[in-house]
Amino acid sequence: MAYNTFEGRGRVPSCLGCLRKVTIGLVLATCLLFVTSIEARTDCYVHGTERWCIGPDGKKAIYPTVSGRDVETTYTDCHSHFGVTYCTNSRGEEVPVTAEDLANGTDDHDDDHDHDTSENTQCVVSKSDYNKKLRIGTIFIVLVTSAIAVFGPILLSKVKSLKYDGLVFTTIKQFGTGVIIATAFIHLLTHAQILFTNPCIGHLKFEATASAIAMAGIFSAFLVEYVGDRILQIRAKNKQTLAIADLQASEAAVGKDDTGSEPHVHNHVHTHSHGAHSHGPAVNDKLSVLVMEAGIIFHSILIGIALIVSDDAVFATLLAVVIFHQMFEGLALGTRIALLPTACASLTVRLLLALAFAVITPIGMAIGVGVLNKFNGNDKHTLVAIATLNALSAGILVWVGAVEMWAADWLNGYLKVAGPAKTAIALVSLISGMVLMGLLGKWA
Repeated sequence: MAYNTFEGRGRVPSCLGCLRKVTIGLVLATCLLFVTSIEARTDCYVHGTERWCIGPDGKKAIYPTVSGRDVETTYTDCHSHFGVTYCTNSRGEEVPVTAEDLANGTDDHDDDHDHDTSENTQCVVSKSDYNKKLRIGTIFIVLVTSAIAVFGPILLSKVKSLKYDGLVFTTIKQFGTGVIIATAFIHLLTHAQILFTNPCIGHLKFEATASAIAMAGIFSAFLVEYVGDRILQIRAKNKQTLAIADLQASEAAVGKDDTGSEPHVHNHVHTHSHGAHSHGPAVNDKLSVLVMEAGIIFHSILIGIALIVSDDAVFATLLAVVIFHQMFEGLALGTRIALLPTACASLTVRLLLALAFAVITPIGMAIGVGVLNKFNGNDKHTLVAIATLNALSAGILVWVGAVEMWAADWLNGYLKVAGPAKTAIALVSLISGMVLMGLLGKWA
């Protein structure tokens, strides 16, 4: 009896040891398989009830779902970005969805489908019922809002008691600077990055495509202003040389001697040179405003199109956001136009610059009405074009906002020596512009 008990006790630990070794081995193998799977699979997306990923060989393959967690059946917080509907899934991720996704939770699966994202049902034109009369009416609302915002600072500049470095213009201008900075980073660059990750475009081999295009936009804006400034310097030198030659010729004609003419020639040339120098930066300011407006116009026309082609479910929200967007951006541009010196920009030129901004978004909206039933916001070429223009505009506005507005006023302008009260007001206005325009990025 004792022997059996001893034998039994000896066998139990032996079996437990084997079981423990097997369990540890299975756990290690599972962990290794899981880690390898994570490292090998990239760019996963769900089609129907299957999860597709890019395997280690660079090809798409089906990977099993885990307890149904990878298959979405509910979406929340849906909103539209340039004709593409994005919703939040159960894991808190923002993903592009289609009408079929919202209605059925998952797409129907066809075993013969080749799963090419360019032919996926997500990338075809989605049929929606649009309220065309409502959209046409909103064109005039956006037009009036844009006009009031951009023409307002120009009209205020005609009030004699208002100075360009006073509190009124300081507040508006610094608020506008914050708006331009936030527009560049939060609206344009972020939207470009989202569009470049759209499944309808496919897998991008260069993940920094949006940032690279934005960098090209910064360089383009710099190059335009640099070349323009060099041209102005050459013209100023040529005018100075011609003025000296004309003066010498005219004084030689009246028979003045060299001794009496030298001081007079020197003084006159010095005055002319100073005038050319003071006039040069004014013309250069006009060039920087033109560069700024070009960046704004690029994306304003896209905003107009995106507003019109958005679904009725999100149209009202997007319209409110666009109206605020136009108000803030119009104030920023209008203030820059209003502060242009009269020597380089007459009142007619200023009004034309403001008019261009006021009508560009309504023009985009009119284009959207024209292509309402044909526009495919999920088309690969359309997505690439919109994303490229957004990124390019972002780069242009980064240069204008950070260099021509922010640094020019605070590091090289009047705010460098401003008093504590004016500095505090300017700083609060700058931050307010960034924050308010940044919050609008939640919806548009």
